[in-house]
Amino acid sequence: MKDEKLLEIKNLSIQYKTDDGVVHAVENLNLEVGNGETLGFVGETGAGKTTTALGVLQLVPEPAGKIVGGEIFFQGENLLDKNRNEMKKILGKKIAMIFQDPMTSLNPVMTVGDQIKEMILLHENVSNSEASEKAREILEVVGIPGERQDEYPHQFSGGMKQRVVIAIALSCNPTLLIADEPTTALDVTIQAQVLDLMKNLKEEFQTSMIMITHDLGVVADICDKVAIMYGGNVLEYATKESLFTKAYHPYTQGLFNSIPDLDDEQDRLNVIDGLPPDPTDMPSGCSFHPRCPHAMDKCSECAPPKFEVAPGHTVNCYLYE
Repeated sequence: MKDEKLLEIKNLSIQYKTDDGVVHAVENLNLEVGNGETLGFVGETGAGKTTTALGVLQLVPEPAGKIVGGEIFFQGENLLDKNRNEMKKILGKKIAMIFQDPMTSLNPVMTVGDQIKEMILLHENVSNSEASEKAREILEVVGIPGERQDEYPHQFSGGMKQRVVIAIALSCNPTLLIADEPTTALDVTIQAQVLDLMKNLKEEFQTSMIMITHDLGVVADICDKVAIMYGGNVLEYATKESLFTKAYHPYTQGLFNSIPDLDDEQDRLNVIDGLPPDPTDMPSGCSFHPRCPHAMDKCSECAPPKFEVAPGHTVNCYLYE
């Protein structure tokens, strides 16, 4: 069951029109997530991770943002063929998202119980009292006493607000959960609690998950497969074990090398030279070539195709041609 494709993204391109020109946020992206699988979506700020997630949800901000090409298959159906009303039935019920900042994700003038209840009433055929009871139960599941459902977001700490956001996302037992850096705004001990909570809930509800992060420690802890994203495209895709055993792409190697080694006395951390590409003026060919220590002439001329370097481990790099 686990290997069947739940979500398959083919050649997805998303652009934003700005005063400075066209931003190529996502370029010909290919990706898949299996049933019951957690995919780590890793890349630095501006790589296009959140835009990809918004593309799946059909929530790319219009009119500036537009999906200009590609297909997104969820349970065998192309989401890009669906109209707004059809998407409303899917969002929250089958695909839910935990947004990056719990402080701005919650409505300050509604009780947290009412915000969970709103999602349940929207998607499930239940009475008001049944929805209230379910909201209370789901709060208990994420570790918040049920009697706090009548309180407002400002009465909760950052970690508790994040739990409320997770409760809203899980309230209708979605098949796919997209978590956009769900621990960024939290301190380290609360981060660990939230990640443990998400791992347990994923097993309990048999939910597939896309975990958007730039923290390889989170990936090691929670993910089954990993997609390394840079400049709007996936450069390397593998199981967690395969990637952590041997990273092939020069960018992925740079990411791993920049993690401090506890056994090694270093005065400075290793860094990747240069800066991430300007999305309004993307380099030709491979988006990483201006920063790559192994760049060849053809890297700047034509974007490399996907090469399989180990079973299920692909990399977009001419070094492995």
